[in-house]
Amino acid sequence: MTRSRLLPDNFTLTLIGVVLLASFLPASGQVAIGFGWLTNIAIGLLFFLHGAKLSREAIIAGAGHWRLHLLVFSLTFILFPVLGLALKPLLSPLVGNDLYMGMLYLCALPATVQSAIAFTSLARGNIPAAICSAAASSLFGIFLTPLLVTLLLNVHGEGGSTLDAILKISVQLLLPFIAGQIARRWIGAWVGRNKNWLRFVDQGSILLVVYGAFSEAVNEGIWHQIPLWELAGLVVACCVLLALVLLASSFLGKLFGFDQEDRITILFCGSKKSLATGVPMAQVLFAGSTMGVLILPLMLFHQIQLMVCAVLAQRYAKRPESVAELMGQVDP
Repeated sequence: MTRSRLLPDNFTLTLIGVVLLASFLPASGQVAIGFGWLTNIAIGLLFFLHGAKLSREAIIAGAGHWRLHLLVFSLTFILFPVLGLALKPLLSPLVGNDLYMGMLYLCALPATVQSAIAFTSLARGNIPAAICSAAASSLFGIFLTPLLVTLLLNVHGEGGSTLDAILKISVQLLLPFIAGQIARRWIGAWVGRNKNWLRFVDQGSILLVVYGAFSEAVNEGIWHQIPLWELAGLVVACCVLLALVLLASSFLGKLFGFDQEDRITILFCGSKKSLATGVPMAQVLFAGSTMGVLILPLMLFHQIQLMVCAVLAQRYAKRPESVAELMGQVDP
């Protein structure tokens, strides 16, 4: 039996299970400290492997499409934050102040890499441009996200300055990534052959961070602080935000004269936010029990964007591949 694309994937179900585990069996005391060290090591390994997997040839192939990249970056780092601020009269009463802060954090994040490229490929968009745009968004996000978080949330990263936050993220995320790029010449082929099981490093590091964050939040009474109606409002808020960005991506792609393949790339690269990058960044930028609340909108938005984009990608994939094919469908 074929599994419906509207159903959550196995990782999302595991993510929900980890939140439930942390809700009933949260880590505390020395266990939580040791868990934090393990999480930091896993995050470093995650970005090391990202660096080893990313092909410089693929980046160069798509780097020349500067108009497309500029539009995608504008959607990711300008439109999202502007919408987050503009929708405050709607979102803040709907989800409460704490979850609204999480929505603003979501708006400050870079785009996804793997899923944006996968959906672009499925929809037959401009794959080299998608690879370049998604990868560059992830790298620029290391510097832009702390700045946007400072501007939007007035948070400076565990009591330091914005520069301190950028430095911490650079040490914990960028340096392992650069090390992975350097090591690619020796381990790149091995990483490529084993990418199917190495994805569990990606997923495992996220699960570790989520468990640690929610453990601390549960110990501080997160589920007593957030009423059920605010969680329901969060679903509505995420759907509204995603719908607005999808509409803007489609409209602007047509307005600036991009062809169909480029518009597909803009749609899937400009409308997505990265769970894989956002959760580790939250580990650096936010301290204490607030982190669990702040990443909750990101976790929910991640699942909604996957379900919606899966439907859109399937729809684009069914379009005729050429004018000749289209004519062939019309002719008797």
